[in-house]
Amino acid sequence: AEYMGTALFSAPSSMGLLEKIKEIEDEMARTQKNKATERHLGALKAKLAKYRSELIEGSKSAAGKGEGFDVSRVGHARVSMIGFPSVGKSTLLSKVTATESQVAAYEFTTLTCIPGMINYAGAQIQLLDLPGIIEGASKGKGRGRQVIGVARTSDLILVMMDASKGDTQRRLLEAELEAVGIRLNTAPPDISIKLKKGGGIQFNATVPLTKIDGALVASLLFQFKIHHAEVLFRGDYGVDEFIDAIQGNRKYIPALYVYNKLDTIWLEELDRLARLPDSIVISCEWGMNLDFLLEKIWQRLALTRVYTKKRGGLPDFDEPFILRRTGDVLEVCESVHRNMVSEFKHALVWGRSSKFNPKPQRVGLRHVLADEDVICLISKPTKTSTDGGGPAGAPKAGSGAALGGKAKPEKKKGPRSARRPRDDLELRIRSWVKV
Repeated sequence: AEYMGTALFSAPSSMGLLEKIKEIEDEMARTQKNKATERHLGALKAKLAKYRSELIEGSKSAAGKGEGFDVSRVGHARVSMIGFPSVGKSTLLSKVTATESQVAAYEFTTLTCIPGMINYAGAQIQLLDLPGIIEGASKGKGRGRQVIGVARTSDLILVMMDASKGDTQRRLLEAELEAVGIRLNTAPPDISIKLKKGGGIQFNATVPLTKIDGALVASLLFQFKIHHAEVLFRGDYGVDEFIDAIQGNRKYIPALYVYNKLDTIWLEELDRLARLPDSIVISCEWGMNLDFLLEKIWQRLALTRVYTKKRGGLPDFDEPFILRRTGDVLEVCESVHRNMVSEFKHALVWGRSSKFNPKPQRVGLRHVLADEDVICLISKPTKTSTDGGGPAGAPKAGSGAALGGKAKPEKKKGPRSARRPRDDLELRIRSWVKV
């Protein structure tokens, strides 16, 4: 019964935060949006963001009852499925991975996180089947907080929905993820905020602003107790984006909207859903369009496969290196060996990133590689010791024997008493020279 919707909070402070959040949301719904109320609405949005952050941070220290989702991260990328109960998440996991997840005709079949592994194009992609969430999950109902917490660590989110309820479920899920600081298919705002010790608020922008002005920026900063700062906008952003930049704890994650059970809707509705941006229509029960879904997952993860070859040998196409972060030669060197960067001299690259394709290009560490490139790493020559530290009897470096010629015989010096004695004239000349 607790999982079906009871809040996980027992502390009075948490309940107080929920009441404050509800009051602010009600006041924002009652307030009309116009030029005269934009500053008041901005202050309400700032307070709402602060309370939601306190609610999330407080839940970490005072977690509710139940089993947590401590799933170790394996593979080259992590993909999480989020959706309401009985939308086909467990069926999809069983179809595209070798993991069997319990499937039944009733809701809340999956009560914990079940991981699976997708082997696609030489990469291992971890797919997580998370329990279904309910409306109000961002406020602690059910296990929504734990589900959304795992989603924040993902490289891609699959928003699973029932095709017959697609519009309603999509709107509710986006609102729940927005409330906990997850931004789907959105780039971080290019806003610079530098705190200072004095001088007040200095506001500048490189583009014309239509959604915010300097007075509203200063008012929002005062809500977060920031009175001295330099603010620079490099884009036309609004109040919500500026609050995200102030807090700095938002997660910007790519997402795919997956509509399951396409056999339950009309052809016209199927065509409409398929044409929506970042949307895919599938049928897990009949296995329809699953290959296209895997292809879209690979494209949105933006993984890069790189094959290596030895000098004078053939490329190894069996086990490619999967690059995730920057996709440059430096990442390849770090994947090969920890000392490879210090020993790196240059690299030869064949493929689409080479300027002389199909011929190789000699590149450095910052060269960005393309998918399915072939790379040959060249390391610096090892330094040989010149202080006689080699094997016994070996000639020193630079000697005639070391260069392939005949070694010159060394002159042996006898005892000092056996040398030619100096005559008086020589001694007198030396004394004159010293003087």
